[in-house]
Amino acid sequence: MGSRASTLLRDEEIEEIKKETGFSHSQITRLYSRFTSLDKGENGTLSREDFQRIPELAINPLGDRIINAFFPEGEDQVNFRGFMRTLAHFRPIEDNEKSKDQNGPEPLNSRSNKLHFAFRLYDLDKDDKISRDELLQVLRMMVGVNISDEQLGSIADRTIQEADQDGDSAISFAEFVKQVLEKVDVEQKMSIRFLH
Repeated sequence: MGSRASTLLRDEEIEEIKKETGFSHSQITRLYSRFTSLDKGENGTLSREDFQRIPELAINPLGDRIINAFFPEGEDQVNFRGFMRTLAHFRPIEDNEKSKDQNGPEPLNSRSNKLHFAFRLYDLDKDDKISRDELLQVLRMMVGVNISDEQLGSIADRTIQEADQDGDSAISFAEFVKQVLEKVDVEQKMSIRFLH
């Protein structure tokens, strides 16, 4: 299968993906091999069903939200380039990347892009705010039936009360960033160690 992966991915494509995502040549070819093994239709794209066969996503309470992040609005297939762009958000930030060219585009795995990615997991209706109902839906996904609706409502209310600075009863991206950066190591929580 390794030879299939390398023959279908041209060197120019690998170089473009390296520039865009920061992955190494060997990481790209390894992830391409994984991509092709998931591509049950053998058409060069992945469907939501292909992702749902990944055991780690199938058991993750936010698995559907993570899977949705791979698909552009209105699309039901993702090609290898789109797959790599989304995975790049989870690539750890290397020390040499922290002092990158300030004039170039921000890397997909920057702290800011990781935070936007996380925010979109909660912003179900894509209105750039996390409402109480959206927070409740995500909390319900995460805890299932282990906590009563009353307890979940209390958690959602308290979270919004702590984060909401402009009094609109929702959490904006700026408010989300302030809350998350105070409590979470984004680089550590949103990074996956990809083999070199």
